Amino acid sequence: MAQSAALARTSLVEAMPRTIESAVGSFHVSVGHRLEGVEAVWRRLTAGGVESPGQIFEFVRLWISNLGVAEANQYFILAEDAGVPVALLPLQRRWDKGVRLLSWFPGAHVGCNAPLVDTSRLAAMPPARRAALWRQMLADVPGADLVYLKSVPQLVVDGVDLFAELGQSIEADTLYRAAFAGFEDADKTQRNKSRRKHDRQQGDKLEAMGEVRFEEMESGIPAGLVLDTMFRQRAARFREMGVFDPFCGPNIRAFYDATATLGSQVPVKLHVLTLNGDVVAVRYNIVYGDRIFCLISSMSEDPALRPGSPGKQCLLRVMQTVFDAGYRVFDMGEGLTDEKRHWCNVQVPVRHHYVPVTRRGLLAAAGHRGLHQLKARVKSDPKLLAMAKSVRGAVLKLGGRAATSAPDSE
Repeated sequence: MAQSAALARTSLVEAMPRTIESAVGSFHVSVGHRLEGVEAVWRRLTAGGVESPGQIFEFVRLWISNLGVAEANQYFILAEDAGVPVALLPLQRRWDKGVRLLSWFPGAHVGCNAPLVDTSRLAAMPPARRAALWRQMLADVPGADLVYLKSVPQLVVDGVDLFAELGQSIEADTLYRAAFAGFEDADKTQRNKSRRKHDRQQGDKLEAMGEVRFEEMESGIPAGLVLDTMFRQRAARFREMGVFDPFCGPNIRAFYDATATLGSQVPVKLHVLTLNGDVVAVRYNIVYGDRIFCLISSMSEDPALRPGSPGKQCLLRVMQTVFDAGYRVFDMGEGLTDEKRHWCNVQVPVRHHYVPVTRRGLLAAAGHRGLHQLKARVKSDPKLLAMAKSVRGAVLKLGGRAATSAPDSE
C-alpha cells in the first residue's frame, strides 16, 4: 500500500521528455499563494477585457475571503516570457476522492472561465511554443495531482485558438451570448413579427394583474433584500426540477451577499421586475467594460403568474436597457434554453481541459472524462435522460443529493 501511494505521488514530469522546451525556448514560471502578490499582473492581463467574472480580481478576492480559502490552497501560477507576464492561472486546491485537484476558484458558479493571458503575445507564438508554455506552467505543480480547467471557451485571436494546446481536452458545452450594437439591432435580428406579438400578449397579461415596474439596482441594502427573494425563488425551482441547489451552502450565500454589499467593489447589477410591489423576476449580473455576465436568474414560483411569463418579460426589458445603455455583449452562460434561443446570436464552444501532474491525477482525469462522455450520451438520448431524471428525483425525495457535481464542486 505504501509503495502504491508513493507511486501515485510520483510526478509524471519525470517520465516526459523536455525536447519541446529546449527547442522553442523556456519561460520563467513561479507559483505564489497570495492573491495580493499577483494583483498588478492580474490587472495588466485583464485591462482589455475578460471572458468570465472568474477573471475579475475583486470577484475572486471576495470568493477567497467568504469561502475561507487557506493560503496553502491558493495557487497563482505565473509565466513570464523575457520578463513580460504572458499567462496567469488562478486556481484553488481541493480534495476530491483523495485526489489533490487544482481548479478555478468559483468553479461552476460562473458560466465559463479561462487563463488570464496576453492575447497578442500568445497568438504570435507557434503551436509548439504555446504547448511548451502550458507544459512548463503545469507539468510539475507542487502539492497537486490534477489540474482541471472546467468550461474554457474557445478563444480565437487572429485565427489562432489560444488554448488548443492546453493539456488534454474534451468538448463540453456551448456558451451563449447576445452581441449587438443596440437594442434596435437586437430586436431586428432576433425577433420576428410573431415573436413580438407573443411578447406583447404576455406583457398585456402581466400588466392586467397589476402595476408592473422594472428597475436596475446596484450594490447596497435594497440589493441584498432582493437577493433573499431571488435565492428563495431559485430554491423552489431547483426542488421542482429535482436537482441539487448549488446556492444552499451558507458560505456560498455569504459570498453572494458580500458581492451586493455597498463598497464590495464587485460590479454587481441586478435587474428586478415587480408586480404590485412584489419581486416576480430577478437577474443577477456582473459588469466588466462593455460586457454583462448574467450568473443567476429567477422568477416567482406562483403558477398564477405564468401566463404573463415574468421571467421573459424581465429579460425583454433587460435587453432594451443594457444595449441602449451602450453595453455590447450580454453573456447568458452555458446550456441552451428558450431565452437563449430567442436572444443569443453568438455561440462559443467550451472545453474541459485536463493536465495530470501525477499518476493518480492521470487516472482521475481518465475517469472524469469518461463520466462526462457518459453524461453527454444520456443527454442526447431522450429515454436515458428521462430515466436519469426519474432516478435523480427519487434520490432527492429520499433526502439524498443528486450526483451531478464535477471534481471541482463546492
